[in-house]
Amino acid sequence: MANLNKVFLAGRLTRDPELQHTSQGTPFTRFTIAVNRSYKDRNGNWQEETSFIDIVVWGDAADRAVSRFNKGTEVLVEGRLRQSSWETDSGEKRSKIEVVADRVQLLSQPGGKGSESSEEIDDIEF
Repeated sequence: MANLNKVFLAGRLTRDPELQHTSQGTPFTRFTIAVNRSYKDRNGNWQEETSFIDIVVWGDAADRAVSRFNKGTEVLVEGRLRQSSWETDSGEKRSKIEVVADRVQLLSQPGGKGSESSEEIDDIEF
């Protein structure tokens, strides 16, 4: 059986991205997007559920993300899931899942203004 690890998400940044560098000098940025889902509950009333998803962008695309995106920017993210595991200083095991972005596309700027032409951050290669 073939394996598949592909994710598409549309949401808004919850904070401004900040550029960071690995110890080898590779640029990256992490940000979180809020993804909303509307559904009807058992009584037929519309409800809204929000999921907060961590995104990481690598390389030159990280520079462009930091310069173009800020809190409230609506983006479309294409990428893959990656799980990280570690142990705290007190011996507790922790893990998290994040999306490693292959592509991030601007959908609209904060305030709901749509972009006339979508700006796309180039594919990210590892």
